Amino acid sequence: MFAALYATVLAVPLVLTAPAAVPDISLENVKAHLSRLQSIATANGGDRAHGRPGYLASADYVKNLLDAAGYTTTLQPFTHYGATGYNLIADWPGGDPGDVLMVGAHLDSVTGSPGINDNGSGSAALLEVALEVARQGLRPNRHLRFAWWGAEELGLGGSRFYVGGLAAGELSKIGGYLNFDMIASPNAGYFVYDGDDSDRTGAGPGPAGSAELEQVLQSYFAGIGVPTQGSDFDGRSDYGPFIKAGVPAGGLFTGAEGIKTTAQAKLWGGTAGQPFDPCYHRSCDTTANISDIALDRNADAIAHAVWTLATAERPQPVWSDDFETATGWTANPDGTDTATTGKWERGDPQDTDYLGPKQLGTTPSGVNALVTGPLAGPDAGAHDIDGGVTTARSPEIALPAEGPLRLSLSWYLAHGGNATAADYFRVRVSGTTTATVVEQTGAATDRDAAWATATADLSAFAGQTVRVIVEAADADTPSLVEAAVDDITITRQGTPVLPLSPAAERVATPAPLGSESLPPLP
Repeated sequence: MFAALYATVLAVPLVLTAPAAVPDISLENVKAHLSRLQSIATANGGDRAHGRPGYLASADYVKNLLDAAGYTTTLQPFTHYGATGYNLIADWPGGDPGDVLMVGAHLDSVTGSPGINDNGSGSAALLEVALEVARQGLRPNRHLRFAWWGAEELGLGGSRFYVGGLAAGELSKIGGYLNFDMIASPNAGYFVYDGDDSDRTGAGPGPAGSAELEQVLQSYFAGIGVPTQGSDFDGRSDYGPFIKAGVPAGGLFTGAEGIKTTAQAKLWGGTAGQPFDPCYHRSCDTTANISDIALDRNADAIAHAVWTLATAERPQPVWSDDFETATGWTANPDGTDTATTGKWERGDPQDTDYLGPKQLGTTPSGVNALVTGPLAGPDAGAHDIDGGVTTARSPEIALPAEGPLRLSLSWYLAHGGNATAADYFRVRVSGTTTATVVEQTGAATDRDAAWATATADLSAFAGQTVRVIVEAADADTPSLVEAAVDDITITRQGTPVLPLSPAAERVATPAPLGSESLPPLP
């Protein structure tokens, strides 16, 4: 019964391909950056912590190299816990400024530690990838933005400041954020942030698009024969403010103070029963506290993700309908519908409520939607679906011969506790064959209306002329059933990695915000 409450989207899994020119990131160069960060810490009281001279010296080191390589850099000041901190933001010229791929790592250490694994490792690898972008003269389709965050160790101070200071229009341009925090732990594991919540633990999935970011990173490790495990979006690093704002996120992690299990030692080597990083947040987190193998693999994985995502072809629109104007939909196209009320109409829906919203008066965009009886009437059941099935069919849509092709739409099905599994919402695509691509059945449980998104792979229909068929039914005992559809879009995908363009499918997903270390307030 629980599973019946969720839409089933029948789609072909994504197949990810990376450009052939992805470079091999020099381990020697990455380690040279780590040596420089170690020297900075040694010369500045043993750490590179927020508000201390070692942090600003670290930021200046990274900034000077990026400036020389042709980046536009900004040293963004902020105040956190009474001290001045800095984020370093670096933009690579080119790419679509309305579709930004952002890649980040925190640059600060805790007080009393050089912070070479945490997080010199992520910062140094990211720096070398950024410099390699410049050496290669990469010409991305998406705009590339790198970030080195301050005050992560004090509650994600820098990344919170950055995300919180973005205007809504600027935030919506960020199509994905990748985070690299501790990627060279000496007793390393290989963890990829669990964007789709396939591990079914902790905080749940990231915002729409996080699963695709996870797949891109997994594809690199699959290609070198290294198994990975999921890492929960628990809010302990700088992806936290991004996912809270609804930005798709992903990243890599080799473990902190957690203990490696026997099963993980068999999977990756190393020592079971010991921390992934025995020097986590300690003074011994020096250049001796890293795994060269893990650092090398993860640096190359970052490059793989940056090249794959930044150079992916942008999806091309094929057909769309936001229902603001009439485009030729036909109700009851085969003359077989049985519903007496609540038939599909294009219109401005009115709110109805019965133990919660059952028809929404707002739409994902514009004023109108395709809805089962848009009027409210004297009570919630006055214009809901009664008597069976109602159907609406789109005009003909000529699909290109080349794919992959993707359909996306906004939808909801709402019903009272008197519904049954015979009630449903369904989307079919009909060409030379017909396939159900989205289906949601009812259940004897109250379900409130809430707009959701669904996607499906239409590549099997490439080269055909098709129609989209939307159905809903109160098909058993009389019950309260409402449904709606909006913003149906078909696109021809390039490299199928990020979903459409940034804000199109974004719904903010709250996530716990924390830090690897949250010391008491001074």
